[in-house]
Amino acid sequence: MATVTVSLPLPSLPEGWLAEKDFKPIGKITKDGAIARTIEPIGPHFLAHARRARHKRTFSEDDRIQAQERAKNVEENDDGDISETEDPMMLQREAKDWKTQDHYKVLGLSKYRWKATEEQIKRAHRKKVLKHHPDKKAAAGRTEDDQFFKCIQKATEVLLDPVKRRQFDSVDEEADVEPPTKKQLQKGNFYKLWGSVFKSEGRFSKNHPVPTFGDDKSTKEDVENFYNFWYNFDSWRTFEYLDEDVPDDNENRDQKRHVERKNANARKKKKAEDNARLRKMLDDCSAGDERIKRFRQEANAAKNKKKLEREAAEKKAAEDAKAKKEAEEKAAKEAEEKAKLDREAGKKAKEAAKNAVKKNKRVLRGSVKDANYFVSGDASPATIDAVLGDVELIQAKIDPDEIAALAGKLNGLKVADEIKTVWTEEAQRLVGAGKVKEAELKAFKA
Repeated sequence: MATVTVSLPLPSLPEGWLAEKDFKPIGKITKDGAIARTIEPIGPHFLAHARRARHKRTFSEDDRIQAQERAKNVEENDDGDISETEDPMMLQREAKDWKTQDHYKVLGLSKYRWKATEEQIKRAHRKKVLKHHPDKKAAAGRTEDDQFFKCIQKATEVLLDPVKRRQFDSVDEEADVEPPTKKQLQKGNFYKLWGSVFKSEGRFSKNHPVPTFGDDKSTKEDVENFYNFWYNFDSWRTFEYLDEDVPDDNENRDQKRHVERKNANARKKKKAEDNARLRKMLDDCSAGDERIKRFRQEANAAKNKKKLEREAAEKKAAEDAKAKKEAEEKAAKEAEEKAKLDREAGKKAKEAAKNAVKKNKRVLRGSVKDANYFVSGDASPATIDAVLGDVELIQAKIDPDEIAALAGKLNGLKVADEIKTVWTEEAQRLVGAGKVKEAELKAFKA
């Protein structure tokens, strides 16, 4: 590209023009206009420069180390809610045994299992890959094989495939809630224990919503609907996941058909066993359900009205007594909590007052420092000691309210003489009150 230079001469001054008589200033700099200010380097770029200088790093080295630290922070903080301790035995699994592995446990989703969302599965997979990827282990100097990494990939493949996941959930015994034993029922809440069992089983239902088990206040209609639903339960549960692998050898078709028939019969058998298990569980539950017993008793008691009224009165008295007891316990608890809150409030108030005193004392000490200890130039150690000695003496002789008042007078003052005047007046006030002797003062004498 060609460059063109154009010469533009300055216009000539008028004839007879002189700076002494013709120059007209439009402003001037006064002594008061110039202010000396202290400039301090701040900001991320200065911090990066300071970090490189301190550790003697080049730009590329510092960028690489910072990137590693950011990646480490992401790995440590990524989705802490889907994190659980890894079993050392699980880390030694062989990838070929993937069918017997607990896919949710491999991804750290044991507490979610069939409730885990697709997004949670993806996040858990990403977190596990960041930790167990072979390239990362190699970069860290670790020589373990990648068997567990393959287990992670297989678990993700199964759980992100709706069909495969449903097959695995069908045989996931870790998600099952076992029926309560007699010992557990004696100690625990019948409705809560059985409710957890049927809530777990409800995940296999084709029909929704699944009725809840309820409690001792459930109506007869609700209880009957519940048992009718479960005695006619329509389950989608299948057992393909437990199938024996079908050979891919096209030449051995008879063997392939034999394995397929064997798998079909095994599924049918397991389905029948599961239905029998569910039926027995319902029988055991209904046999111990006090609501059913109560409904039967109420039907028989309808013939005896007086008996029903007496039982109702007794029940109401028991409920009133229970309600009264609960109300008294609640009132006592609220009173105790209020007393606790009052104690905590008092403690916080004391702490706030203590912090206020500390803050005001910093203002007092800072005022003499801002005034350069009332000297021009660099203050000598003896001068600093004398001024700070008087400051400490005065602080020790006044109470928190007086400290706050003195800090209020000093706060915002910048002129050394004004600051010293405030200190001197306070010192003489204490001398007049007999709290400080004139001889004890060194810097703030009248």
